[in-house]
Parts: sequence; C-alpha cells; structure tokens
Amino acid sequence: MLPLVGGRRLNLVRFSFLLLRGALLSFLAVTMTKLAQWLWGLAILGSTWAALTTGALGLELPLSCQEVLWPLPAYLLVSAGCYALGTVGYRVATFHDCEDAARELQSQIQEARADLARRGLRF
Repeated sequence: MLPLVGGRRLNLVRFSFLLLRGALLSFLAVTMTKLAQWLWGLAILGSTWAALTTGALGLELPLSCQEVLWPLPAYLLVSAGCYALGTVGYRVATFHDCEDAARELQSQIQEARADLARRGLRF
C-alpha cells in the first residue's frame, strides 16, 4: 500500500521519484567517487528511459518519438564510444615529451647501475 500524502495516494512513479530524490540528496552529502557519479547518472537515465518506453508515466508519445526512444541507449553507447576514442586520439596527438625528466631518469639509472656494480652485481 502506498502512503497517503495530502489526502491522496501517491502513484508508484511519483513515490519512487520521491524516494530516489531523497536517497540522491542524502547520497550527495557524502563525497562521491567518479564511479558512483557515473552509476547514479546511468541509473537516472536508465530509469527515465524505461519509464518513457513502458508508458509508466502515462504519457502518450507520438509514434515518431517512440521510434527514436527505443534505440536511444544504443545511440548513446555509440556516441560515448566515439567520444572516448576521440579523447584518446586527441591526448595521444598532443602528448608532450618530457626530455628533461627523461635525462634525469637516465642519469638516475646510470647511478643505480654504478652503485649495484660496486656492490658486485653484474649486468
């Protein structure tokens, strides 16, 4: 049985929204990791998509909107993949070599090898 609010019963969607909103607000008070942020975002998008496609909200969407709504998760997945590939490609293309740090690292390696050779280790 759903609770009585303001003299009328909440329907399931509104009740779950209020629960989700309360849980989300209390959860946001704690420091969230990036994974938790992504999972919450996916949960909200997924529940919105499911509510719209199953008609749980009672909205009568036009046929053209329904035709776009059903494959929307696949479109979003492909878009996220393209974004990820583009980001990786951009980062690789604009990667800066740290020549000073490389020289410093090589000198430290040489010092370590000399120290180990002094202690009797052969390379």
